Amino acid sequence: MNKKRLRVLLFAVPYFAVLIFMHSCMTFRMSPKEVDTFFKSKNVTGSQHQYKFRNYEMHYAQAGDETKPLVLFVHGSPGSLSAFIDFLADTALLDKALLITTDRPGFGHSHFGIAEPSLEKQAAALKPILEKYSNNKPVILVGHSLGGPVIAQMAMDYPELVGGLVFVAASIDPALEPNELWFRAPLATPFLSWVLPRSFRASNEEIYQLEPQLENMMPRWKDVTCPVIFVQGMKDQLVDPGNASFAKRMMTNTTVELVTKDDMNHFVPWSDPELIRKAILTLLARREPVIK
Repeated sequence: MNKKRLRVLLFAVPYFAVLIFMHSCMTFRMSPKEVDTFFKSKNVTGSQHQYKFRNYEMHYAQAGDETKPLVLFVHGSPGSLSAFIDFLADTALLDKALLITTDRPGFGHSHFGIAEPSLEKQAAALKPILEKYSNNKPVILVGHSLGGPVIAQMAMDYPELVGGLVFVAASIDPALEPNELWFRAPLATPFLSWVLPRSFRASNEEIYQLEPQLENMMPRWKDVTCPVIFVQGMKDQLVDPGNASFAKRMMTNTTVELVTKDDMNHFVPWSDPELIRKAILTLLARREPVIK
């Protein structure tokens, strides 16, 4: 073997070893067995479910009484249903609601790695859950980060199925989207996209196309008529805290309550879950949308 080939081999072996490690470890998801183990460890009666939506095999986990109001948790990017799994063992919430945390298209076990950049199609992919439990009123949607615009789209498109929204550090103002095209555009090319771990590949594709999606939503914020609570940390380095003020300004046909915390960052579901719990319980106490 000549020296040139040896150098290539010495570079390639560790390079592909790192890629394999990244693809196997940086998945941001729990296996179905781990989800079952979680329920067992928390002494919670939980279950996992699948359904087909177009080309996607959708996956979600649930716990609680199926006759009670529905709370649906929608994760950010990258992420999976595991982002909200601890809420499914929250006794205060289990006493009041049926709790579901879902894998969005392209994440977890919902066609992992194959992104769906369209917010409208993501909303449609989650609609079957709302339809299945359409009598479990009020239906409360909780969206963290990029899950925020997804639940907003659901409220705009299916107002008859949504009874309240909890935005958590949600990225909804197109004017506040960071200028990341300089690195996201190259990562969206076929070669570099293949190199990325699948979770990051899906995440980059949807974030890369998020701003024009948010622009399309601008005329429709007035269509949101269910009560809204927006939870935002003022030390959020990933989503501009100004998104909370945007929500208050744009949703003119409902009540919008802002819950802010000066020393809180972007990772609210893990650092300050009590704020989300309180917001959910507040909306569950309201049986009908409140029109401003």
